[in-house]
Amino acid sequence: MQGTLADSVVVLDFETTGLSPEYGDRAIEIGAVLLERGVIVQRFQKLMNPGFRISPFIESYTGITNAMLKGQPCCEKVMAEFSEFIAGHNIVAHNASFDRRFLDFELKRARRVYEGACCCSLLVSRRIYQDSPNHRLQTLVSHAGIPETGMFHRALADAEMTANLWLSMIERIRQQYRVPMIFFDQMSELSRIDKLYTHRYLTSLGRGG
Repeated sequence: MQGTLADSVVVLDFETTGLSPEYGDRAIEIGAVLLERGVIVQRFQKLMNPGFRISPFIESYTGITNAMLKGQPCCEKVMAEFSEFIAGHNIVAHNASFDRRFLDFELKRARRVYEGACCCSLLVSRRIYQDSPNHRLQTLVSHAGIPETGMFHRALADAEMTANLWLSMIERIRQQYRVPMIFFDQMSELSRIDKLYTHRYLTSLGRGG
């Protein structure tokens, strides 16, 4: 998947029972959109039953209740299906280290693997929107003037808004630095450089180097 355009990716989001699969937390919802040349062409959204009751805090935080999860398919079944949705694509997530942990954990339980690359839109936003009060998704959506597509902390809405944020950052680079084509690998590199060198790096892209 090297050499793929930055605006042709799967953007995903998990809602979970807690912060860490290593301590027994599980996914309860996956939402994702497939971008092709900057256009959402497919969506994926599923609730999944983690096999135990979720806490009142998670019910309040996500709006996903135990009643909603009752009768939903298990995580393994949903993730086996999702593995087909992301196959052959690079992925983007906001605070990607969190989502990647759950993705890898749940895919392993489903006896599936994901071999593509992953980029964090939160890390990129720290370079592109350095004047934002903070870099939470909700703040960035407001700061960048991106339309809200649903309730925050529901997976598909968060994935769609992350996708729109990702595209807004690509467009900002294109316009500001006159970079006609931006590749996924370049956005990944941008997410890792010191933010003090953002302008220098993007200027070099505009010069073709």
